[in-house]
Amino acid sequence: MPCPHCDDTRWRQVRDDGVLRVERCECWRQDAARTLLRAARIPPRYERCDLDTFVSYENEKLLTALRRARRFIEAFPVVEKGLLLIGPPGIGKTHVAVAVLRQVVSEKRAHGLYYDTRSLLNTIRSTYDPVTRTSEVDVLRPVVEAELLVLDDLGAERSTDWVDETMNFIVNTRYNDRRPTIFTSNYEDIPDPEAFDSLLARVGFRMHSRLREMCEFLEYDGPDYRDFEYPPSSENLAHAWEAKKARPRPKLPAKTSSRARARLKTGNAELAWPGGRAGR
Repeated sequence: MPCPHCDDTRWRQVRDDGVLRVERCECWRQDAARTLLRAARIPPRYERCDLDTFVSYENEKLLTALRRARRFIEAFPVVEKGLLLIGPPGIGKTHVAVAVLRQVVSEKRAHGLYYDTRSLLNTIRSTYDPVTRTSEVDVLRPVVEAELLVLDDLGAERSTDWVDETMNFIVNTRYNDRRPTIFTSNYEDIPDPEAFDSLLARVGFRMHSRLREMCEFLEYDGPDYRDFEYPPSSENLAHAWEAKKARPRPKLPAKTSSRARARLKTGNAELAWPGGRAGR
């Protein structure tokens, strides 16, 4: 059925102070937003994430993170810093990050992109073609040039020279170009270099320093939304949160590699971007 306002021309006539002019029809704006959302690579599980549907409860740090997320959306693209959402699994970090991405893309017509960090690294490896000599830089161009990038689960990737170089290239390029990025991570931001399973240990001194300058760190805890067999209410979550606070806080399992531990002990040298084959 054709659009009643523009008859599918994508332009509609409006009269302003007696002058007839044309402007883009709302149907064109909606189509443009849908196209941008499809290009953002948001997984089906999260494609309906919205801050208005996020079930919150009395949790000061969570409510602060939600306020900062809304402020980011309102200010975009004039934002000084991105966001880094930190906390244990299941507390809604990805929901919040994707909700911000969706709203920025829909309302601001920004070119956004979502990637799980491990999925991104696997994509780079699998896309490399030695026959056509496609380089990592060519594959990474949409990632470093996106107006808004969401990198989910930072620090979950296994540390290797290639992984460190690739991740530092992404973060450093976006840092230099002042392109906002939203990260999520399960690893606490502990400044103690002896805390081998902290965010600092997982990403290294260099990247951690960049993240500190380019992102607002929003660390919070809470009950695991996935523990409920049905969508929880605010009251359900508040009760679960009170119960969780009364228990000893569990730590993430020690997964930091011996290489990452050594890097923290000796300091992290600056890394150059050598290019070359993925996984080398």
